[in-house]
Amino acid sequence: MFITKITTRINYQIKVKEVRVISSDGEQLGILDTREAIRKAEDLGFDLVEVAPTAKPPVCRIMDFGKYKYELAKKAHESKKHQSVIVVKEIKLRPRTDEHDIQFKMNNIKRFLEDGNKVKVTIMFRGREVAHTTYGKAVLDRIVNDLQNEAVIEQQPRMEGRNMSMLLGAKAK
Repeated sequence: MFITKITTRINYQIKVKEVRVISSDGEQLGILDTREAIRKAEDLGFDLVEVAPTAKPPVCRIMDFGKYKYELAKKAHESKKHQSVIVVKEIKLRPRTDEHDIQFKMNNIKRFLEDGNKVKVTIMFRGREVAHTTYGKAVLDRIVNDLQNEAVIEQQPRMEGRNMSMLLGAKAK
């Protein structure tokens, strides 16, 4: 994910001849020469900030740029706070995995689901085992049956090369 920095032009960075100016209290001052608008903003002790650069003519607002940047940063921080990251954990098994090992893996699956993660359960087939995918399907069905109170199938079991996998998510409470 690339984050592009959007630069807001202020004061003498604005290179167009005329701009539509909005005062600090929201009142439209009309279309003014850029230099005159900057002078007017400086007289009031504020900056001329370009808020709509694509408009014809560009729209600028007289405001305190430091406060504006602070408000934008505060909004970005607030929106990040409410995001949740869902991690997909993977459990790998073989069709001939022993009973105790399957129970151990199911305990891990329960723990991952309680933590709010999704779980991808993969059965790996080696050699001639790939001819007997029904054994792998039986293991996955058993896991789903044992975890029916904690998990819901988000992706049905399917073959991907020599692996059979399914995706489990936590059941809504």
